[in-house]
Amino acid sequence: MKFMKNRTVVGILCITLSLVICFGITPLFNQSISQKIEIVRVAKEIKDGDEITKDMVQIVEVGAYNLPSNIIKTKETAIGTYATADLSVGDYILNTKVAETASYENAYLYNLDGTKQAISLTLKTFAGGLSGKLQSGDIVSVIAPNFREQGMTVIPPELKYVEVISVTASSGYDANTGEQNKNGVKRELPSTVSLLVTPEQGNILAELEAEGKSHLSLVFRGDNEQAQKLISIQEEVINKIHRPQLVDEITTKTEDHIASN
Repeated sequence: MKFMKNRTVVGILCITLSLVICFGITPLFNQSISQKIEIVRVAKEIKDGDEITKDMVQIVEVGAYNLPSNIIKTKETAIGTYATADLSVGDYILNTKVAETASYENAYLYNLDGTKQAISLTLKTFAGGLSGKLQSGDIVSVIAPNFREQGMTVIPPELKYVEVISVTASSGYDANTGEQNKNGVKRELPSTVSLLVTPEQGNILAELEAEGKSHLSLVFRGDNEQAQKLISIQEEVINKIHRPQLVDEITTKTEDHIASN
């Protein structure tokens, strides 16, 4: 009898659980997947770099279930931005596929403000440019064999921390590596590297270019804040070597400020 009672209890529990699922959980689940939401969808083909205009997009109502959290839901958010990838008709627009500013070719050259300049250095050998692995934003040291015919291989103090702004193939197009890309097309190997430098650094790099002797070593790749710290250290060295008067003026102003407080 006890066994039968236990079976009866188990049966009642199973029936109760099935009723909860059928009349409680299932309707809630169905309701969640049937909810609708308005999102922005591509109405006209958009190419990488195109500015998104009103006629390129449309608002459509779709099921809200399992949509990406970063999908754009209003036209106003999409219009006026620039596509960072090709978008086909019917594609949803994610905020990772658009940017506030145009990603035009050689955009980094338009950011020069007169305090620094861009200069290119020929990569004489594959190894001399880190075997094609250099990328924009890298911090490198420029090694000079037999620098100024002194019989020594050195890193000039002005060229210990230098920022890479582009790596270019012989065709003139930017190229960071010689490996195959995702489409299986082999990329061109780098031929030159462009660096962001002060006039003093540019003069030394021009010497090395004329002599045909230079080698790049990677110092840092990663967080931009840390990269800028290295650049700041380099600028202090340049100021001490080439602009001692400026350093004295800054030191004097700092001391006066401390004294006044």
